[in-house]
This record gives sequence, C-alpha cells and structure tokens, in this order.
Amino acid sequence: MSRVLDVSNMSTGYNGVAVVRDLTMHVESGEVVALLGPNGAGKTTTLLTISQLNEVMSGDIEVLGESVLGHRPHKIARRGLSHVPEDRSLFFQLTVAENLRLGGASGTAVKRALEYFPALEPLMGRRAGLLSGGEQQMLAMGRALTVQPKFLMVDEMSLGLAPIIVERLLPVLRRIADDTGAGVLLVEQHVHLALEVADRAYVLSHGELVVEGSAADLAQNRHLLESSYLGDAGLDEAGLGKAGLGDADLDDAAS
Repeated sequence: MSRVLDVSNMSTGYNGVAVVRDLTMHVESGEVVALLGPNGAGKTTTLLTISQLNEVMSGDIEVLGESVLGHRPHKIARRGLSHVPEDRSLFFQLTVAENLRLGGASGTAVKRALEYFPALEPLMGRRAGLLSGGEQQMLAMGRALTVQPKFLMVDEMSLGLAPIIVERLLPVLRRIADDTGAGVLLVEQHVHLALEVADRAYVLSHGELVVEGSAADLAQNRHLLESSYLGDAGLDEAGLGKAGLGDADLDDAAS
C-alpha cells in the first residue's frame, strides 16, 4: 500500500476562526476510510481543505506524496484527486453525456465509469436537472471516475436519498477501491452503512478527533460510537476522553 492522503496536525476554519483543530489522519491506496461525526463537526470543512478550496491555518496535508499547501485546486486534481462535493456540482442544463465528458474525458473513460453506474446509460441524452436525486448522485460519482482518480473523496453521498438507494450506492465505493486501488475518503450520515463498506473510520466532534479505529470494531461497539457523537460529556461518561483509540482501546471499551 502507498499513502494517498496524509494530514498532519491540521487546523482550518473561516475568517481566522478554527473549525477543525489539530487533525491527524491518513488514507492508504485501495482503502475506504469513513469520516464521521455529528452535524457541524467539521467533516465537510476537512474535505474542502484537503482540496484547497479552504485555507490551512496550521499543519500540513499531503496528497499522493506531495504537500498541497499553496497549490491551486485544479493542480491537486491533476495529481489524481477527485472530490464529489455535498451539492454534487452538476451542470443541470447539460446532458448526462455532456457532464461526463467535461474536462475532456475520453469515450473509453466514460464507458469505464458507466460500468459502475449502468443505470445512467439509457439516460445519456437527458439533462442532469431532470434526473432523480439518486441518478444525479450516480452522475456526480461517474464524472469523478472519468479521470481515473488515485484518491476519491465523497461528501454525503446519501444526502436527500431514500435509504434503499443509499444501500445500493455505498457498496460501489468499496468496489472502486478494490478494482482500481484508489483510496476513498467518505463523509456519510448513515453511520452503520458507511462502516459496512469502510476499512477504518475517524470520528470528529466539535472540530476535534475523538475516536479512530477499524470499521469493524466501531460497528460492534455501538456505545463507543454513540458516546463519540455526544462530544466531551458522552466520552467522559464512557471513560474514554478525547484521545484517538486503537484496537486495544476499543476492545477494552467493549468489555
């Protein structure tokens, strides 16, 4: 494995006020990592900062072995980073085919992306604004895949979608990581569905890392996961504090 993301003691925020503080995390190639936490925890801000759509206040971020500090977002994308934002950022007046070909994607690249989302094939001539929410999310994901990313970030894939659609779409991220070797960083509100496809997870609360560990351990330890969402009070009650937890700590907490 090679590391596609390395975040070291990063703090970031808006107008000089830190929203995320002293965050350290990483993603390996071929790995799916879930970034979890309650609303306002700083998850979307973290993804925007990795893409350099938001400024780093302190610390460092390396994407595919190089620091992103001071680099424009499009240059980071050229290294192999694809970012599917929360709002999907589709061009609603363009057709499915036109959205997929933005940025000069070849016909072969589009065909390869459609292998993951075959439901889009009969919709190629339809404008993106006329698609259902699930179809729009598939299109956003498909467009991200046309550049054959080495590192893929997906922010709230499930936003506005019925749970049955989410259950179909999330496993695709596991397939992408396994098939292509790309590292995947996933922000997702359906916590347990995310943990089913992830290898590891980090949990943010009030802008700070409160829990980290394997997805399997976190999925089995519901009390730990729920406590982390309650912030300081819940973690103190659980006797866990705010330190990142390894496998041994998770086992201790479960017993």
